[in-house]
Amino acid sequence: MRVLHIITGLGIGGAEQQLRLLLRHLPTDSDVITLTNPGAVAEGITADGVRVRDLAMAGNRDLGALPRLARLVRQGRYDLVHTHLYRACLYGRFAARLAGVRPIVATEHSLGARQIEGRPLSAGARALYLAGERLGTATVAVSDTVARRLERWGVPRERIHVVPNGIEVGRFAFDAVARRAARDRLGLPLDAFVVGGVGRLTRGKRFDTLVRAVAQLPSARLLLVGDGPERAGLGRLADERGAAGRILLHGACEDPPRVPPPVPPAGGAPCPAGGGPDLPSLLAAMDVFVSTSPDESFGLAVVEALAAGLPVLHVTCPALHDLPPEAAPGARRISGSVAGLAADLRPFQDACHARAHESWQEAGRHRLPVPPAALHYDISHSAEQLMTVYENAVRGPVAAIREVSCP
Repeated sequence: MRVLHIITGLGIGGAEQQLRLLLRHLPTDSDVITLTNPGAVAEGITADGVRVRDLAMAGNRDLGALPRLARLVRQGRYDLVHTHLYRACLYGRFAARLAGVRPIVATEHSLGARQIEGRPLSAGARALYLAGERLGTATVAVSDTVARRLERWGVPRERIHVVPNGIEVGRFAFDAVARRAARDRLGLPLDAFVVGGVGRLTRGKRFDTLVRAVAQLPSARLLLVGDGPERAGLGRLADERGAAGRILLHGACEDPPRVPPPVPPAGGAPCPAGGGPDLPSLLAAMDVFVSTSPDESFGLAVVEALAAGLPVLHVTCPALHDLPPEAAPGARRISGSVAGLAADLRPFQDACHARAHESWQEAGRHRLPVPPAALHYDISHSAEQLMTVYENAVRGPVAAIREVSCP
């Protein structure tokens, strides 16, 4: 099956990296078109052997991009077009129809309770979304929570199919050697208590709450993995709170890595080609993971942290809300206030200090087992479910929302 994926941009982000991971597991002949910003993920997809083309769209209202996109769709003789993210879903559906491709699947990655891809959920945004959605064959929701939001928005239930985001569970298995190497590279003492967070540094993620809470714990360190417009502001906040030396803003981390890590010297740990720790190694360096975002469509970073054996504190995580509580015994929902988060972190800090005499090799004894929730969201399952949606889209409409159940 020849499939064209159309996405708004390919800088480092959750939806972008999820597309790259899916492409590694889908048994399709795939191409990718990015409307704009062919960044690090585009380079990674190309390195994986998938062709990426940049439409070089000038902005949201660059209507001249539509005939160019339709021409590329027509030339590719694709069996199906799959769109990702708001702008690509709008332009991609229209272009596919103009090119004569009827099977069109769109994945809704970013519909939150109050925003979609950073845009407020206005009546205009809803009307435009629904107008484009009617041109497609099926809409994929990345969680049951998003499926319910789509239905409330007016998307017909029979057009919605739940295919959750996925991870390569085995890659996140805890490695004490990787923990030591990552801490060495980052300048984190082996006996330090390290709080972790992963995500795009935007105001909606509320990482300022995490910075403020860690600043109240004088012996705690914070490792934030991600980049975005709030990075400078978070650095200033850490400085104002007297915690600049304990707050590490690592920057974005490409995941999966572009190429297999080089073989390390004796006593070393694998690192990606760029020389820095990869995401599993960064998670191994943490002692507890916190997600402060109050509005999520899935919560992929939380699932990755659980796969790494970390205890998790989260304000909201649809990936876990959609499963029974026993699927993730190491995760706990919190209020998200600064004082409450600081209080929630203190028991983890005390436990870490009590283990300060242990050798670095013993760190793995305190990691949690991989919970059913992480195994449930293995990327191979997601790829299989998406192939079913593809096959039904090519053959005809699918009858019902796909159910998500914990094994």
